[in-house]
Amino acid sequence: MFLGIEIGGTKLQLGVGPGDGTIVALERAKVDPAAGAERIRQQIIELVPVLLSKAGLSRTDIRAVGVGFGGPVDAEKGIVTKSHQIEGWAGFPLADWSCRELGWPTVVHNDADIAGLAEACFGAGRGYSPIFYITIGSGIGGGLIIDQKIYRGAGAGAAEIGHLTLPPRLSERFGVYRGGESYSRVTVESFCSGWSIATQAQQRAQLIVSGECSSIRTLRELEDYCSGAQSLLAMAHGIPSQITTELVGQAAQAGNVLALTVLASARRTLSWAIATVIAIVCPRRVIIGGGVPQLGEELFFVPLREEVYAQVFPPFSKCFDIVPAALGEAVVIHGALRLASDIATEASK
Repeated sequence: MFLGIEIGGTKLQLGVGPGDGTIVALERAKVDPAAGAERIRQQIIELVPVLLSKAGLSRTDIRAVGVGFGGPVDAEKGIVTKSHQIEGWAGFPLADWSCRELGWPTVVHNDADIAGLAEACFGAGRGYSPIFYITIGSGIGGGLIIDQKIYRGAGAGAAEIGHLTLPPRLSERFGVYRGGESYSRVTVESFCSGWSIATQAQQRAQLIVSGECSSIRTLRELEDYCSGAQSLLAMAHGIPSQITTELVGQAAQAGNVLALTVLASARRTLSWAIATVIAIVCPRRVIIGGGVPQLGEELFFVPLREEVYAQVFPPFSKCFDIVPAALGEAVVIHGALRLASDIATEASK
């Protein structure tokens, strides 16, 4: 048996299993970003015996640990490069800490890479290679999996689709609104993540209800946008900061013009990024997971596929498909268990 750990910006998950796509037991806990990395490490130590008891296992049943970390890592050394959400992780030797505190050999990878591995081995990518995995939640991560192996480029990482930077003219053409900021650093993540979609909706709603409508050309558009802004604010009880991606999705489903415009702008940016990846990598399958794709086929996948096919390098247009991820919230645990089983197998040779 193996132990899999997911360390994110908002959640912590631990699971045990044989590394074959099944999970024997799973524990979830919330992460308090203000408490820093030290509290998360303490939570891990506290949860391991709880998890083993739940699974009916002893410490001697566990052979190795796989960790999926929510940020860039030096996988070869098992060191966290940094966290974009939580202080106290930069340069931290997570693999060594795990070996010392938990008592088992440990491998550490970026969580999106590990999720991609899981989908390639047990989920929507099974039987396909290469696959390109994208997770769209509070941030955007990517993973390139070739023959069920994580591709990490020169070693520091690879497939960071969320950090592609849009050229200024492209940003303007896609309708990227930055609230008066410079267009010089508009990344895919800074416009297409769940956090960014919510922020875009908040900013646009505030501007429209305050009369800042210079980009609206016709009276009908003005009426539709004003109505959409008022509706979104009403759903958020009049508090702009409480407009969430989920609320934007609900409003778009009901035909809210403002919400549909925000989602369309994010999709156009994402489709450009995916078409760029396909031109370089030509994966057999693109798999998309995370919270934002939960908007569903009608609001997310169908229009996204159409936009990607319209932009992609024509000779590659029939080489790939785009599908939802299949493994749900436990995807990183599945991948972490697979990695743990791999290092245990290699160590026994």
